[in-house]
Amino acid sequence: MKSIVLKYISLIIFLPSLILSAQIPTGYYDSALGLADGDLKYALNQIIDNHTEFSYTSSSIDVWDILKETDRDPNNSDNVILIYSGISINAAQEYNNADGWTREHVWAKSRGDFGTTTGPGTDVHALRPLDNTTNTTRNNRSFDNCITCLDVIDRWGNTTGSKKDSNIWTFEPRDEVKGDVARMIFYMTIRYEGLDSYPDLELTELVLPQENDDPVHGVLSTLLEWHRTDPVDDWEKNRNNIIYYSYQNNRNPFIDSPILAEHIWGNKIGVNWSGEETLNITPIDDISLSIYPNPAHNLMNVRGLKGKAKIIIYDLTGRELLTQKINANFNTIAVSELKGIYLVNIVVQEKTFIKKILIK
Repeated sequence: MKSIVLKYISLIIFLPSLILSAQIPTGYYDSALGLADGDLKYALNQIIDNHTEFSYTSSSIDVWDILKETDRDPNNSDNVILIYSGISINAAQEYNNADGWTREHVWAKSRGDFGTTTGPGTDVHALRPLDNTTNTTRNNRSFDNCITCLDVIDRWGNTTGSKKDSNIWTFEPRDEVKGDVARMIFYMTIRYEGLDSYPDLELTELVLPQENDDPVHGVLSTLLEWHRTDPVDDWEKNRNNIIYYSYQNNRNPFIDSPILAEHIWGNKIGVNWSGEETLNITPIDDISLSIYPNPAHNLMNVRGLKGKAKIIIYDLTGRELLTQKINANFNTIAVSELKGIYLVNIVVQEKTFIKKILIK
């Protein structure tokens, strides 16, 4: 996603340093290092499977609730961003008799016939907000560059920037999210390998007809092209971190290390993955650093400091709430004004460690 385009308004979106400095947990991908091809796919599957699952619709936390955080408009916290148009809409308008927003299965739920069941049907790594009309237009079309292109018009008559082909069952997202779409599709093929009760999702070069419900999606070569030309940005990294730290406890490997797509489907097939180009990794040991008590009430402390540090506390939208300098002797932070789950950046000698804390 290169930018977020809002109808009638041109906005420059600034996301705080949390996004840029958040780290992949130390050792998260270690078991996949040095592997290639099928062995690499299997190792990645074992790293990201068994994630915490949520219901599609529930009286407790469900997919609606999670999308309100992962896709929140950073310029209006009451809104979410719709994936295929970039339009910002009131997050409270869940469906709203088809006049609000709905939940787009980027991997079409009929491709594998898993519907909205817990697992692939509720995996937020591949679910995004969307208006009902565009959701119907996209249907289960394969992703590909259109030949005979028709503009996709949303529920309110806006031209979205996305297109469908008038003769072939394909859908082309707006340029700003083509890479996002590719990486979500790649994630689904790794997470759902048929090794549990879920279908084995695979990629194809074919454009499948609407009625086909085989667990395959395309078009692979186009998705690879989009992945290369629309690189990972801060929006995707922030979304990946929210899903990992706050909900599913698993990550999208193709956001963390875009080169993985080349090792599995592209120009590095047969080459062992060395972890190159992995984003946000700082190979330092943070085991000695901890926050206590956790949960905290009025005060929190940092244990394990040997010198000066800076504490920055963010909420789960990436909004900076508190900054304080501390050291080994003075490391108590007043948090009586905060309630909920927060991410704490501990900056030590230009290296940043991320801790999660519950403040009651």
